[in-house]
Amino acid sequence: MRKILFVIDKIELKYFEFNNLVTNFWLIKEFLERKCEVYITTIPNLSLKKDKAFAKCYETFTDNGNIFYKDVKIEKFIDDFELVMFRPDPPVDIDYINATYIFDFVTRPRIVNSPRAIRDFNEKLHSVYFKNLMSENIVTSSLKDIETFLTQHKQIVLKPLNRCFGSGVMYLYEGDPNTRTIINTMTNNETTLIMVQDFIPGVKRGDKRVLTLGDKVLKYCIKKLPSSDDFKFNTHNDNFIEKEELTEQELADFTPVAQKLNSMGISLAGLDVIDGKIIEVNVTSPCYFIKEINHLYNVNLEKEICDFLLTHALLSL
Repeated sequence: MRKILFVIDKIELKYFEFNNLVTNFWLIKEFLERKCEVYITTIPNLSLKKDKAFAKCYETFTDNGNIFYKDVKIEKFIDDFELVMFRPDPPVDIDYINATYIFDFVTRPRIVNSPRAIRDFNEKLHSVYFKNLMSENIVTSSLKDIETFLTQHKQIVLKPLNRCFGSGVMYLYEGDPNTRTIINTMTNNETTLIMVQDFIPGVKRGDKRVLTLGDKVLKYCIKKLPSSDDFKFNTHNDNFIEKEELTEQELADFTPVAQKLNSMGISLAGLDVIDGKIIEVNVTSPCYFIKEINHLYNVNLEKEICDFLLTHALLSL
């Protein structure tokens, strides 16, 4: 019997049951239905004893088509698992980084995505690996540099480097009376690096989530729509998610991105795309919108992902 460990977010543990908006819900449920042993843990429950990595974790089970966990914490030697799904949410703070260090001492299981790769890949900053597919951007903490960039592009977006789900992202236009206040707030008075991007007007029509699995780009994708009071997607419900098509050009452009990420140890990623331009590469705990894609495309995406994980991802064992 396959033994699988999911490292999930603390808030996800709190709302574990009936949480079918979450990618992990679908993957855990599918693994359980395939008779795998699946355990869940969180970052505070990881530990290192001498040079051995452990996790205090909970065993999961299915009942009536839903998933639950036994409220009994069990300490497990992480090397006893065959697969570890490392999927805590940002912010990628010091606790997150320290958790990735724990996995430097794990030798047997395949870990998806590789904690070391996640540690080495900032979702905003390292998107610049694919600069030819991105809008114009800079990474800086300099007020002068950002003001110059704003003068050149007229409308810009400022992003913190370690958050998710649009948290802390700001829009700025030339002539905004709050320009310096916004920049100083975002950069903590020129002490914190941020990403600054040219604003793409197409964001008003939503951004496309393109999904990678190993070396390939999945044919299923969705459009995430902005709410009426924001320029970006910030509400995960069916009213703000639509079926979207992947163009042949996008498939050609993004397949090398999937191949590059996979070669780095990032087998599961979500590209946020506007008008064919990548605005972000999600690698920490990318949402695959399985509930929505299953409904919109009449598929079972979780089966395809788990097929990959139980074949390609475990070949090294």
